[in-house]
Order: sequence, then structure tokens, then C-alpha cells
Amino acid sequence: MTTTTPSYVGSALDRVEGLDKVTGRARYAAEHSPRDLAYAVPVQATVARGEIRSVDVDAVLKYPGVIAAIWYGNAPRLAPADDAELAVLQSRRVAYRGQYVAVVVAETLQGAREAAGLVRVEYAVEPHDVELRADHPGLYRPDHVNPAFPTDTEQGDPDAALAAAPIVLEATYSTPAEHNNPMEPHATVAVWDGDGLTLHDSTQGAPAVRDTVASLFGMPPANVRVISPHVGGGFGSKGAPHPHVILAALAAKQTGRPVKLTVTRQQMFAVTGYRTPTIQRVRLGADTDGRLTAIVHEAFEQSSTIREFAEQTTVPTRMMYAAPGRRTSHRLVRLDVPTPAWMRAPGETPGMFALESAMDELAIACGLDPVELRIRNEPEIDPESGLPFSSRNLVACLREGARRFGWAGRDPAPRIRRRGRLLVGTGVAASTYPVYRSPSRASARAEPDGRFTVRIAATDIGTGARTVLTQIAADALRTSADRVRVEIGDSALPTASLAGGSMGTASWGTAVVRACEALREELDRRGGDPAGGVEADADTTEEINGQRRLARHAFGAQFAEVGVDADTGETRVLRLLGVFAAGRIVNPKTARSQFVGGMTMGLSMALLEESVMDREFGDYLNHDFAQYHIAACADVRDVEAFWIEEDDPHLNPMGSKGIGEIGIVGTAAAVANAVHHATGVRIRDLPIRLDKLVG
Repeated sequence: MTTTTPSYVGSALDRVEGLDKVTGRARYAAEHSPRDLAYAVPVQATVARGEIRSVDVDAVLKYPGVIAAIWYGNAPRLAPADDAELAVLQSRRVAYRGQYVAVVVAETLQGAREAAGLVRVEYAVEPHDVELRADHPGLYRPDHVNPAFPTDTEQGDPDAALAAAPIVLEATYSTPAEHNNPMEPHATVAVWDGDGLTLHDSTQGAPAVRDTVASLFGMPPANVRVISPHVGGGFGSKGAPHPHVILAALAAKQTGRPVKLTVTRQQMFAVTGYRTPTIQRVRLGADTDGRLTAIVHEAFEQSSTIREFAEQTTVPTRMMYAAPGRRTSHRLVRLDVPTPAWMRAPGETPGMFALESAMDELAIACGLDPVELRIRNEPEIDPESGLPFSSRNLVACLREGARRFGWAGRDPAPRIRRRGRLLVGTGVAASTYPVYRSPSRASARAEPDGRFTVRIAATDIGTGARTVLTQIAADALRTSADRVRVEIGDSALPTASLAGGSMGTASWGTAVVRACEALREELDRRGGDPAGGVEADADTTEEINGQRRLARHAFGAQFAEVGVDADTGETRVLRLLGVFAAGRIVNPKTARSQFVGGMTMGLSMALLEESVMDREFGDYLNHDFAQYHIAACADVRDVEAFWIEEDDPHLNPMGSKGIGEIGIVGTAAAVANAVHHATGVRIRDLPIRLDKLVG
């Protein structure tokens, strides 16, 4: 084996699948077309709550090319589901507008669409409730919040501390429902072969889809194979299977044909998850030096009537700043709406908007620079768990960001800087994201030709996972990257955790390193001879379950400069700059892309994104890109991402922290704080529309 090779971890290696993507050779889920393929188009409920009285498919079955029309009355029975959202076509009940109530399968997509429009469903309509309010009588305390955090925490006497504090900030903030909208819409191609099922699916975790589908259809997991080599984005919406996956498999089983089901952009607003709206109350108490004495953060959120999902909105507040009196809580109400789900940095993103906006307001009340206020309240250990941090470089990020941004000498007075028609202001916010690892398996094989193959059921959702795993494997094998081939995106490979929670590289990379180390040991034992092929595998369950208890988090600081038209209120982000402490950066090129992408999504959250609920019909009104606005090129003028060198030996063999989500976390607050600095208007309810600034 080669012993003198360059170190690939830390180098800006080009994407190993880049040529396939730009030439169209990379095939996505909907691009698979097996022989005898049929097309499925769902029929969605047109009421927000009620019961189906009847389904008339007579005209559908007469339509040319129609193979089947399936509804609760003739659908194959599924096993009971832990997630009732996946009990597709198993009941007359309608829990939200847009829920699947039938599906039409036809020889062509156009024929299926036309025929689906002929399905006649009669409902017994019931009154619905779709509005989140902080005083809703149905609010309750869930048992835990995503994924398994305590719902409420309290330390000291925050009420007494607030009563005694010379400076108190009390404010309510809100964030709207937001939809993930990845570039590649959700799609599934289902193919039955006897007792076996193959799914080509756009997913962030092929093994998770396999296990869920197998359970619902009463099959051994080994009989289900999920293939997903390329995924065009997910942002959390593809982290778990949604009803369309089950519907495709169900339709293929009923018809005996391979079936393709592609979710339209409009349908995605009902059936593939979204970020819950939040109402958040923040109370901060501080002494005259700006040191916090009390932090109280309460969140009110929504879920559906058929499945509970409670976002961990106030969890980051538990470890961000030191204060002897602390309380965080979550309250949930079950409404007649689709079930919320993960969206990039769930919990941290809306929660840190409220906390970091409140910290900006507190800095003004204390007469302190917002950067200095955060530094003064830096904890030595995790304030609530009492655990030491594996590493915590928030202060370094704030100082380096301030230096690069030109923060020194900033006049804190609002509404005094003009640039032509624009009122100009700057703002800052801190960001954080937890560092996770999940048990995974991997195999490494030395091929007879001197090359290596590494296999793991990881998923590349556009982040560059295939590339960084190649780098990690090359270093672990002490060989060159061009001699390593990484196979991912298939549930038939060694089981891996999903691509989410910023834990993909850490989890998969650990398994890959251990498999490669085992392979090197075996090759050394054989004198380096790979004749006939030599293979080794690894399972990291024991290693990860036995790791030392520490508070492991990535940190960052985002700085924003905005220009607000003094007459129209139109806001533009002129500059965004982020500095992050995220352990060792495996690939600077893919890392910068992730940081910049996260900040762009945060900019979009601050100024544009909002899913508007129609209370009368119980549906989101703006369910397409004509009305659901996201940041475009003209909105993203100058975005820079930097990181500090961070050596943390308590993480994983690479020393890395996840970076896919932290970029979004503080950005919206930084923009909102900059808007206040520019205009003197404090916007506590996102997005920052011009109507909130004029007049």
C-alpha cells in the first residue's frame, strides 16, 4: 500500500460526481422508467376536516388508458402505523385539506392527470380550526420535543430575578409557516417483484424508508430495497417518508405494474412537511453591566390532529448564555392542518431569531454594543446540563466577524445613515447547532487492481457527501483519492443514519474510517496482497454509545448590512458575513457552499418566506413559486463565509462538526437587527415586508 500520500481531509477537492451532474448522467428518482411503467396521480381532499361519504370513479374507469382508481374502499390494507400520516387510503376520515383521498393509475401521466380530475368525492364537512394562537384553549404540554429533549426546563428563580433586575426586556416574536421547497420535488418509482419491492425514491435516508415501508406492508426489511444515489436537495423535507411513498407502493401492488408518482410543487405544500409557525415570548433580566440574571423563553407551536410533531424551539436558549435564573417551555396545539416536520435547523432557526433579536434589544436598553453584550454573557460550561463544552469558540467568531465586517466604531443610533434613497444599518446575531453522531456501518474492500471500494448507505442531498467520504477514506487508507470509489444511496449497502441534523459526515465518516482501518490491518496481516479482493467492515454503535458526555456544539456569528428605501420600505441585504467554529473543515469548497447556502436561506426567511393560511378553507394560499417567495440572485448581493481553526479532539476521527444547518440559524435575526439599526423600526414578526416599514 502507498504510505506517502497527500492529506485529502482539509483540501478543496472537486466533487467526484460533478461531471455526472452537469452532463445529465446523474439520474434522480423520477428519471427511472422501468418496463411497463404506469403513472399515478393523487386526488387530494378539498375540505379541511370531515368524513368521506362516497367516492364515484365510474367516469374515471371509462377514461382511455386508466388502469385503476384506488380509494379507501378498495385499497390494499396496511399494517397499523406509528405515524398515522402514512395510513394512506385506510380510512374515511379527512384530517386536513390536501390529504390524499384517492389515486388514479394510468398508462400516461397526462391520462392519469385528466382522469384524476374526474374523481367525485362527497364529504360530510365538519368545522375546522387552523389558526395558531398563544391563547388557544387547546394548547398543551407535549411529553418531549424533537427529537427527545425535555419539553420544559427551569433553574433558579427566574421570576424573582426578573422582578429584581434593573433592566428587563420583554417581547413577543413570531415566525410564519415555511415550506422547504428543494429544487428536486419529491418522487417515487415503485416496482414489485413477487414478494420484493424496489423503490427509487428522493430521500435523505434510504434505510429509514426501507424500514418504514417494510413495516407498513408486513414485509421483512430485506425484501425492500430503496435506491437514491442522487437527491436534489431536501432541507429536512426528505428526512422521513411521506404519504406519496406509501401511495406509490400501494398503487404498484394493486395494479401489478411499476408505478411512478411525482409530487407537484403545489402538492408539496400539503403533503411533504413544513416548518411550524411559532409565537415566542422572551423575557431577559440584566444588571446595569449587561450581565444576564434571568432568561425566560416560551414557544407556542402547532401540529396536526393525526400526528404530534413538536419543534425544539427554545432548546438552543438553554445553552447559549449564562444566567442564574432560567426557564424554557414549549406548548403545542393540534389543528386541522398538515403535520409539520423538519426544515433546515428545526428549533434553532426560529428559536434563535427570537433570542438573538431580544439580545439586540437588550443591548440597546443596556447601552452596550451588541457584540460586547454577547461576550459578557459567555458561559464557561453548559449552563443547564453543567457539562463542559468539547470546544466553544463563539467569542472568537464574534471578534473575527467584527474585524472582517468593519464593526469597530459602529454608531448605535438608528436611522441616521443614508446612502441616496436608502437608510443603511448593520446588525449581528450569534448562531449555534448541536454536534451529533449516529451509529452507522461501512465496508471497505481492496480490489485486485489496487483500487478500493467503500460502501455505506449514506445519502448525498447536494452537500458533497460522496466527495468528503472519498477524502476521508483516502486518508484512512493512505492512498490517493482517485483510487477510491465510494458507493452510497442504496439501502442494500451497510446501514447508515440519514442525511440530517448536520450529522451525516460525522456519523458516516466515523464508520468509513473504522472500516478502512480494519482493512489496512487485514492487508498488513496478508503482507499487503489484495489478491482475490480483501474486505473489512465496521459498526460504530459501541463507539458512539460509549463516548464521553460533553456539550458538543458548533457556533457562529453573522453580520448583516441592509439598505431600506426610505419611501417604499423595500429592504435589500447589501452584505452578509458569517464566521463559524465548526471543528476541522473537511473540504473548504463544499463547506463554503453550505455556509453561504444556509445564510442565503436565512436571508430568504428574514425578508420573503411566508406560507399564508386561509382560515376559511384551511389551506395555504400561496402554494407555488409565483406566490411563495424565496431569495433569488438579485436578493443575494454579497455573502461571505469564513471559519476559524478549531481543534476539538472529542468529536470523531476527522475532528469535524456539522455545517449544513448552522448557516441559517442566526441570519434572520442579524438582518432584522440591521433593519432596526437602519430604520428605528423593530420588526418582531417575520417576514420583514415593506408594509411593516412604511409610514
